[in-house]
Amino acid sequence: MRNIILALFIGPFCFLDIVGQLDLKEIMKGHEFVGFLPDYHRWSADGKSIYFEWNKDKEPGNSTYSYELSSGKIQKVELNKYATLVSYDAKQSSFLEQFYSTGNAIIAYSKKTNTQQVIFQHSDQLFNVQRLSDPTKIAFQMGQNLFIWSGKSLLQITNFKSGEEQEEKIDSTFLLKQQTELFQYIRDKNTKNNWFDAKNKRSSFPFPKEKFVGSGSISELQIDPSGKYISFTSYHSNKEKPTSVTQFITADGYLNEQKARSKVSQKEPNQELYLFNLEHDTLLKIDFSNLTGIRTKPAYLNDTKNPQYEKDRSLFVHPLVFAKNSPVALCDIRSADNKDRWIVLVNLHKATIVEIEHQHDEAWIGGPGIGSWNSEIGTLDWLEDGKSFYFQSEEDGNSHLYLFDLLQNKKTQLTKGNFEIHSVQLAADRKTFYITSNQSHPGNRSFYHFEIATKKMTPILTSDGYYDVAISPDEKSLAVRVSTSNQPWELFYMKNTPKATLEQKQLTFSTTEKFNAYKWRNPAVITFKGSDGIPVYARIYEPNASKKNGAAVLFVHGAGYLQNAHKYWSTYFREYMFHNLLTDLGYTVLDVDYRASEGYGKAYRTAIYRHMGGRDLQDFVDAKKFLVENHKIDPKRVGIYGGSYGGFITLMGLFTTPDEFACGAALRSVTDWAHYNHEYTSNILNYPETDPEAYRKSSPINFAENLKNPLLILHGMVDDNVQFQDVVRLNQRLLELGKTNWEMAVYPIEQHSFTESYSWFDEYRRIFELFERELK
Repeated sequence: MRNIILALFIGPFCFLDIVGQLDLKEIMKGHEFVGFLPDYHRWSADGKSIYFEWNKDKEPGNSTYSYELSSGKIQKVELNKYATLVSYDAKQSSFLEQFYSTGNAIIAYSKKTNTQQVIFQHSDQLFNVQRLSDPTKIAFQMGQNLFIWSGKSLLQITNFKSGEEQEEKIDSTFLLKQQTELFQYIRDKNTKNNWFDAKNKRSSFPFPKEKFVGSGSISELQIDPSGKYISFTSYHSNKEKPTSVTQFITADGYLNEQKARSKVSQKEPNQELYLFNLEHDTLLKIDFSNLTGIRTKPAYLNDTKNPQYEKDRSLFVHPLVFAKNSPVALCDIRSADNKDRWIVLVNLHKATIVEIEHQHDEAWIGGPGIGSWNSEIGTLDWLEDGKSFYFQSEEDGNSHLYLFDLLQNKKTQLTKGNFEIHSVQLAADRKTFYITSNQSHPGNRSFYHFEIATKKMTPILTSDGYYDVAISPDEKSLAVRVSTSNQPWELFYMKNTPKATLEQKQLTFSTTEKFNAYKWRNPAVITFKGSDGIPVYARIYEPNASKKNGAAVLFVHGAGYLQNAHKYWSTYFREYMFHNLLTDLGYTVLDVDYRASEGYGKAYRTAIYRHMGGRDLQDFVDAKKFLVENHKIDPKRVGIYGGSYGGFITLMGLFTTPDEFACGAALRSVTDWAHYNHEYTSNILNYPETDPEAYRKSSPINFAENLKNPLLILHGMVDDNVQFQDVVRLNQRLLELGKTNWEMAVYPIEQHSFTESYSWFDEYRRIFELFERELK
């Protein structure tokens, strides 16, 4: 007893260094303790070098490094040479020159001479560089208009204006008419003015006519490869009240109030697609009114009398994917409620569409390679130009690769099985896909070659771990970031063959001596059955039998749709090290990929629809039961903790199943989903105005009266994601309820992701002391 009291008194940073060989204060230094790992690896445009970001010398931030294949040497790129680096751009691989923007300049890079030239500079931002079929021409954007550079001239080709065109005002007053009728001088003057106006309009170098685009804001401004058609989306937002975040620690001593995101609401924005025909000078809006189910109400409304909306639902329109040699394009469209996805073929000449693919999910559309409803497009591109295309879909329950033949109007599933495709790149010969998937194990990200004609999947990199692959311009070599459960990311160079690992060369050695001195566990990835019979994956940290203390800690990862029971280096690497520390002291730790986690298919992903804190929380109740029945854990000594969505589950655990967990630590937690952002929340719980019961039963603040066991709340005060107001409201609720077995620590300068090591240490010191006090 005397030793235990001493340990609690002097703190973990001393006690753990003696007993467990790990020092909590040290591991909470993060990369300073682990090492600064390589990131953002890519090939040079000529394929002779690999560029990557690294912080080998413990500077304030990353610097760019270059590995030259010919010399085999790694060099830090000097600041004055950084601007001359040109990375490989697959979209420009067929051109002799590669163009890019530096913000205020457009640069031309010659692959033949390895030289660069500034072709245009301007004080305004220059961006959105696009290639045309004519290799001598490029397009780029300045403001909300497109310009074309041809090597000889620079022309503005659009003149889009916000707002509505104003009709010319004609003065029809009595006096004006009288003056014109009475005086020849006035009539002669009008005649001359009209003549000069007509002459000016007959100029052989006309400026593009004004095209008014209404109240929406222009985005995704594109030109097709022929240079004849321009597309853009017009974004119409509903006015929503923003939130604010207050900075308390400032340089001048005054509070700094910053506007932040709005809260979830049924006030959906809407996007419209426009096509501008340069030859005919016509601007037309694409009609989406005939899309399948565009007015169909979702099932949760249970409106059998009026199953259709009176008007079309709001849409999000992704950028067009133009064919190179045909006046057609592919377009991925989502309903703003994210329950429908359409892939359409756009006829650029006629400004019409043909619906090719329609997908519906009563929960929400998602999954790897499919993209978000309001951002990236995901996997969608041409296989045979204008004739067939490939895309990803969860049609069979997992995200797989599909091919659609437009000539035969036929869809073919290319990959099949109980796994998901995570990334796809088409080879230059257009006969092979380079694929990253979790086919070898849900917790791996392996690399394969997929032969389209035979559907043969050839393993290239399939040992346990994550292979983050960048393929060289000639597709013969790979730059690969590799990690395993207990080995952080390092950069390798290898050949793009099935024997890749036999000839690999490790380029970076990033981990510190302190990190390497400890024997880090490789936690087993196991499964246990949920109460509904579905297998749930988890990583288990088991102590030596001689040290096992019969207590357990359950860790809840954040983000909801994220995976952590995997076989590669975790984004939760501080938690990984903390779990090693706990295990050294006799705790059993279980890291659960609960329902809604990534990597396990559509049904798993959407199992929390309309009830967060339901099936996902039940997985932790089932995890506890598994530990009690199979690992000799005392059911009265199981704690739970996590951050963000993990903090939310912790609160729901202590509030809705108050007898299950002995204590809990909730970090940066959502306490009321009606106060969270729109993009994430509306997918899962619909809208608070239309589905209030889903929000009520999913929000911890509504169940705070059930709190029985000790709760620790931790939150950054300048969190602009899960805002500080969330826990302030819960604080007030707990005070009004008279609850006493809780405490809260706040961090004045921290956002959602902490940055300062002293904040991390204080946070985890409190969590550790909670477990030591309540579970031992």
